[in-house]
Amino acid sequence: MVPFSFGGHALLALPQGALFWPERRALLVADLHFEKASWFAKRGQMLPPYDSIATLADLTALVTATGAREVWCLGDSFHDSDGCERLPQRAQDMLRAMTDGTRWTWITGNHDPAILDRCGGEVVDEAVVDGLVLRHEADRAETRPELSGHFHPKLRLSVRGKHVARRCFVATATKLILPAFGSLTGGLDVDHPEIVRAVGVGAQALVPVADRMLRFPVAA
Repeated sequence: MVPFSFGGHALLALPQGALFWPERRALLVADLHFEKASWFAKRGQMLPPYDSIATLADLTALVTATGAREVWCLGDSFHDSDGCERLPQRAQDMLRAMTDGTRWTWITGNHDPAILDRCGGEVVDEAVVDGLVLRHEADRAETRPELSGHFHPKLRLSVRGKHVARRCFVATATKLILPAFGSLTGGLDVDHPEIVRAVGVGAQALVPVADRMLRFPVAA
């Protein structure tokens, strides 16, 4: 975990694409996209049906490792509004174990705005926590420090003749976009016009590795 400051709070960035907020013992993740594979399967594109289990296993490991008392999911936690109903029993059990053991909050996203039963936890459209705004998609007009997801940012580099893609955070003084945490999610280039439009100029791509943060300017 790599420490850094945002909005006057000390946070820890995890290489897995999550944030930990030590003061609140809160874990923040975005874009889990549970049951994305089964959504594609219903439409004739067969994918291995293990994405939800894999994502939940990774999330369970982080909750355990950090000792999180709170978990905030920043939208698009399910790939569609019926995704919760399609969770296999093992996945439901894994999810309920976490929602029962923490203060768990689902923030609605564009993929899953209508889900009511999500195997526990509270559902909200957005939240303000100790001065930080938590929502799914960044609002360009928001002047308060804001944490969001939605864009699945990825940094693509050419290193020694090889193309490398790493999920990353995108940050300005008042905006912090989390990468997608789900195991079956694509990514949008950090300098994509939609990301630049959302955060404005002067953004950086942040890649936590070991005990340090790599920072790359985002081209406007």
